Amino acid sequence: MAGLRLGPLLRYIDGSSATLWVETGHPGTVEVRCADGTGGTAGTFRVAGHHYALVHVTGLAPGTATPYEVFLDETRVWPPAEDPFPSLPPSVIPTPGPDDRMRIAFGSCRWASPPTGEPDPVGPDALDALAKRIAADPDGERPDVLLLLGDQVYADETSDATREWLAARRDLDEPPGGQVADYEEYTHLYYESWLDPQVRWLLSTVPTCMIFDDHDVIDDWNTSASWVSDMRATSWWRERVLSGLMSYWVHQHLGNLSPAELEADPLYASVRAADDGTDALRAFASMAEADAATVRWSYRRDFGRVRLVMVDSRAARVLEEGRRSMLDAAEADWLREQALEERGSYDHLLIGTSLPWLLPHLVHDVEAWSSVLCRGDKGARWARLGEKLRRGADLEHWAAFPESFGDLAELIAEAGTGPDAPATVCVLSGDVHHAYVAEPSWPDGTGPDSRVVQLTCSPVHNSIPLSMRLGFRVGWGGAARLLGRLFARHGRLGPPPVTWRKTGGPWFGNQLMTLTTQGRSAVLRLEHAQQEETGTRLRSVAETRLSR
Repeated sequence: MAGLRLGPLLRYIDGSSATLWVETGHPGTVEVRCADGTGGTAGTFRVAGHHYALVHVTGLAPGTATPYEVFLDETRVWPPAEDPFPSLPPSVIPTPGPDDRMRIAFGSCRWASPPTGEPDPVGPDALDALAKRIAADPDGERPDVLLLLGDQVYADETSDATREWLAARRDLDEPPGGQVADYEEYTHLYYESWLDPQVRWLLSTVPTCMIFDDHDVIDDWNTSASWVSDMRATSWWRERVLSGLMSYWVHQHLGNLSPAELEADPLYASVRAADDGTDALRAFASMAEADAATVRWSYRRDFGRVRLVMVDSRAARVLEEGRRSMLDAAEADWLREQALEERGSYDHLLIGTSLPWLLPHLVHDVEAWSSVLCRGDKGARWARLGEKLRRGADLEHWAAFPESFGDLAELIAEAGTGPDAPATVCVLSGDVHHAYVAEPSWPDGTGPDSRVVQLTCSPVHNSIPLSMRLGFRVGWGGAARLLGRLFARHGRLGPPPVTWRKTGGPWFGNQLMTLTTQGRSAVLRLEHAQQEETGTRLRSVAETRLSR
């Protein structure tokens, strides 16, 4: 589309304002006009030959769902003149009202769906199914916010259509082959994923929060210091990682920020002020890749009485053996501050991290064991074996950073203890291609007053090999737990600061979880995308009350 290439995406939202993100086909002024007479305008900014705008809409009434249109230089570009799905209702901006109920849907890991009418090798897309349900009943139940917890695009696992497109640009016999290589190729991934007509409409009418995981850049991104060293030695990695960070900042990160945070962001001001913001953004990405402590991708959002702290558990790592940490010191301090600030002002604390904190016990023990080997506690030969296992089996979750695992347990206990404690502390994650609920216990009954749960939901739309299904089913079992203790004994690992048990799942399929809160109550629902004679729909699989 010449006028509007991508979007609109409804991103930040509060009781009276919202931000909408778009990519346009040429520079100009973008205006959002709402049916109630409110709206906002913004000029486009340029990055790598592409034009973007983030429009701040103000003056909205709380508790309303206001239809809107998008104009570029006075020409309407949304809804499109030639709508491939004319039955879809108008896009709206829903603002929270005095009712303290919040519906928060979340999931991760989404391959782009094939074009309409083509067979889908991995089954129906949960986002497509959600869009169809909302479109069929616009005044019915819908999420107040959608959390996308990583792997929004797959830079290293491209579709046949994308590889064909790449082959027309360059020789795929040269590295990185069929993976994306630069910023322009990243934009193609976002087009492929977000131009799906029903998902495009969904993202235009349901607010979203996002965070990256490894496949947004490459599988096992930042697994270890030696992994980074090996990648930096290749001819193609620098352009790949800088392009990944640049495209993430443009397409995902900007929309996570509030208008006040955007106003205070010097990079955003610099990119908008320049005729071409590419150099400024590339310098920022280079700094972020060289020293993660100089950049913060994490953010906090408050939705009434619900606090979301979205944590970067991928780029903020300290990877030096002997000092390994999931979060650098400044990031850990920031997380602590956000979780504990003004306790009593929120009833539910959500800690979003793409990687699960609590894993199947065997997986946890093997990851902790591998961290001991890689550190060199068992000698150089074991260290080489440990690194090979760590990379080959993706052993790089919170369990592979034992001190960070314990620090998070300590923070959760502190946040959840005392008269101002929230009703629930929920760790929201994806990544592992199955869904489950796990609940920790602290030794000697010293646990927090809040109910604490690990809520993991993945994938939204991806493959789930039989071996993975069997592995995770076995990994949660008693025999696997005994086997895990052997690994822990060999590594001379002490007991973890918490024990835990699986209280729901494992569930496999393309799926979404929705957490509905009202006051101090919280209900979790898991839904699977199902293909039926009447089309794709979400089917409820499990529902659990979480609050005590």
